[in-house]
Order: sequence, then C-alpha cells, then structure tokens
Amino acid sequence: MKNLLFILNPQAGQRKANRYLPEILRMFIEYGYRCETYVTGAAGEATQYLSRYEGKPDLVVCAGGDGTLNETISGLMQAKLDCPLGYIPCGTTNDYASSIGLSGYVLQAASDIMTGKAQSIDIGTFNGRRFVYTATCGAFAKASYSTPQAAKNVLGHVAYILEGMRDLTAIRPIHMRVAANDVVLEDDFIFCSITNSTSVGGILKLNTQLVALNDGKFEVTLVRNPTTPAQLSSILVGLTTQDVPNDMIHFFSASSIRVECDRPVEWTLDGEREPETNVVQLDNLHSVVRIMIPSGGMQAPFYPDGYEAEL
Repeated sequence: MKNLLFILNPQAGQRKANRYLPEILRMFIEYGYRCETYVTGAAGEATQYLSRYEGKPDLVVCAGGDGTLNETISGLMQAKLDCPLGYIPCGTTNDYASSIGLSGYVLQAASDIMTGKAQSIDIGTFNGRRFVYTATCGAFAKASYSTPQAAKNVLGHVAYILEGMRDLTAIRPIHMRVAANDVVLEDDFIFCSITNSTSVGGILKLNTQLVALNDGKFEVTLVRNPTTPAQLSSILVGLTTQDVPNDMIHFFSASSIRVECDRPVEWTLDGEREPETNVVQLDNLHSVVRIMIPSGGMQAPFYPDGYEAEL
C-alpha cells in the first residue's frame, strides 16, 4: 500500500473537516493508501511535526485554512519531502484554493485529490520565511489575523469586510521605496501586496489573464495615498473593475522585490501576522512544490510543467 500523511487543523473555518473525518479517511483507504493522521493543536505545529518527520509518505494531505497550507508547505520543504501535497480547504476565505480551482466542499476536495494531478507551483520567501501566496501591508492587511475566529465561523467572508472597513478609518500612509527587477518606485502608499494568487482576502481580485502561479514571478500591487476624492474614486474603480494599473495603482510582475519603509510596519503572510519590520526582501522560488489539482474542470492559471520562467 501507499503511505498518506493527513494533517488536520480542527479549528479551521467552521470545523467542516471534523464532521467528515471518517468519510475522508475511508476514501483514502479505498484508493489504496495506508493513512497516518496528525491533528494540530496550536499555530506552527504542522511545520514542526513535518520538519521532524522520518517517514517517506507518497502523499501528504492537509485540511485547514491558508495558514495550515502555509505551515504544511514550510514543513515539507524543511524536511525535503519529495511528494505531492493535497489540500482540503476549510478556512473562511480560502483565497489560494479558489485560485487553483479547489472545491469548497470537503468530500469533493478529498475526492479531487485522489483523482487529480500534481501541478508544480511557485513559493515565496519573505526575509527567508516561506509563504504560499501573499505578503501584504497597509489597508486591509490586518483584517485576516485580527478578525476573531468566532466571527469568521459565524459570518464567514463578511467578517473580513467588516474588520477591513474598521481598518480604513485609521489608515496611515507608509512611505516606501520599492525596487523590483528594473523598476524603482518611491511614494506614499496605503496598500502593498505581493501575491501569487488571483484573490487576496476576498477583497482584492486580480484578472486571471494577468496571473500564472508557476511563472517564477509575483504580482505586485501598490496603491498610492489618495489626497483628493477623485484619487480615492480612481482607486475604488481600479480595484473593483480590475482595471489596473492606473494613475493611483501600480501593478507589475517581478521575481525579486525589496521594500524599504520609513518606519516598521506589520505585514500579513498567508493571513497570519508577521512582526513589524521596515526592510523586506521577497524572492520567488520557482516550481518547488507539487500540489494536487482537479483533473479537468476549472482551468487554473498555470503554465505547463517544465515551463522555463523568464526571470
């Protein structure tokens, strides 16, 4: 039999995976896997467990939110486990899952792992720390980790919107110098997003024609500080219609970005708080992880495996 390691975050989202745990494990067994299950009890445990793992799984599957996915991928890379990863999204917003076409229904997501195909994806580093799909600071950045879990469970995505609206009342512009490949920008910004996803916090949506999740590059979005109603309107129109760049929103792709701020600022990595810092180096690790995606169905924004990124 093949070996499967299943990592479950029992607190994620509305605890959907907990209710279907027997059915999930039975499905894995019916597809010929011997299952080992690890249930996390605190933040960081998935990474710690995998980094010390001495087995040789043929497949690792995690069930939880974006933070659980981040921890699992970090652990896989630390342990140098060369096996595909399956992801059952059970969080509140599941940005990355939406980007790669994973089902929001637990049993369907589990079935798609069993019948799907492995796809290489890019991973990012933030001052050496790995992240899967987003590093953000400024407006809305705190909503993902400051929103109470109870509110997420009851209100879902609406909880993020309400928390983000509270954040808007206390926006303080950040003076940044952003150097990325041959681009250097310096200005006052209210939002900075470095992503490998088509959605961030369910608030920022990117045109799927502009994004590929294994091209060796991030998408960089910088929103300038509005000083007039017309400039604020330009920002809102650009973000809601995905008509970027415009006079208030810079948008470009890059494989390496250095961000220098005039003061220490908080960042969010895959929905989790990162301590304040004023200098950040972000680098794209091209096609270093294989993740299971559904065969057929939604066409996620990928280049074929073997694509050589033009960096």
